[in-house]
Amino acid sequence: MTYRTLLLSAALIGTSTVASADIGNTETITGTDDVELTATHLETFNKPWAMAFLPDGKSLVTEKEGTIWLLSPEGQKLGEITGGPSVTARGQGGLGDIYVPKDFDQTGEVYISYVERDAKDNSLSGAVVQSATLTLSSSGGSLSNLKRVWTQSPKVTGNGHYGHRIGVSPDNYLFISSGERQKFTPAQNMDMNLGKVIRLNRDGSIPEDNPFVENGGVASQVWSLGHRNPLGLDFDAEGQLWVHEMGPKHGDELNKIVRSENYGYPVVSNGDHYSGVEIPDHDTMPIFEAPTVYWVPAISPAGFSIYKGDVFSDWKGDGFIGGLSSQALIRVDMDAEDGPAEAGRYEWGKRIREVESGPDGAIYVLEDDEGGRLMKLMPATE
Repeated sequence: MTYRTLLLSAALIGTSTVASADIGNTETITGTDDVELTATHLETFNKPWAMAFLPDGKSLVTEKEGTIWLLSPEGQKLGEITGGPSVTARGQGGLGDIYVPKDFDQTGEVYISYVERDAKDNSLSGAVVQSATLTLSSSGGSLSNLKRVWTQSPKVTGNGHYGHRIGVSPDNYLFISSGERQKFTPAQNMDMNLGKVIRLNRDGSIPEDNPFVENGGVASQVWSLGHRNPLGLDFDAEGQLWVHEMGPKHGDELNKIVRSENYGYPVVSNGDHYSGVEIPDHDTMPIFEAPTVYWVPAISPAGFSIYKGDVFSDWKGDGFIGGLSSQALIRVDMDAEDGPAEAGRYEWGKRIREVESGPDGAIYVLEDDEGGRLMKLMPATE
């Protein structure tokens, strides 16, 4: 072992020790709405990406490089979930979302998204969604009966804008967000399922009432189109689907998803291309569905949860968005007098990758990258 390797090993051990020692620590966060929150550090992860709660209060956390963790109801690691997909993490791609349907107690079924490489050309990649049976133990668990229910098509070069967020609607349809893979025009091309919101039966088959089912091919999967990089998806109490997406240079969006509507990217956006080329705003072309809320400057949204708990009683029905570049948790009042609008921003200097409403009424947040912490947010006590 070289001297440099020894130094690196010592540094990593030191970082891990500090992170572990920090578990249980709390801090107070004051939002732009003057609301104080108590944030408790529950656990630490390596590039966490998604979180989902199980009916018994335990939870699952995915890490981009391929690990799935089972956590106790208190938010501590119990062990790994084995049998998941093998991934090669590059750029924004790797292991992605994990979703636990409401009928898990009866079926044991979960959904997982990840990025796979093309078997013949490793430079090509695309997202995949699989269903699986999850069997739990006291120290982890395993996945079996993995079945592919959706494939992002076609596979293309690059390692960004996969989307691949998952949700099941109250009427039991599987919804998947699909990014346009940084290729712009696929979002308007119905021969591709890139840049779309997808609606399927739970087994991956096509519902007969999908809006473009008569077109055949991947178009039959499409529920809405004209999306860029949709990284957050949830249903409100009335069953309405909401999806947020990253705009280009600014113009991040929260969209109320309407059957068959076109949300305009890359023809319109309230942001501009990174090259400096301007994109017409939504209000110049009302044929496209405009965002319900948009952000200039960008917040870089990731993760989305509509709060359904009782602990934050005044926030029931509000949407919570993780902010990457904004390093904030953003609260959207979905019932504001003039329509949904940002109502609070809570910052503690960390990129926020994921946000979930817990069965205990707390709000759970995963920070991004190596050493990303799981934080439990509760009202601050006087």
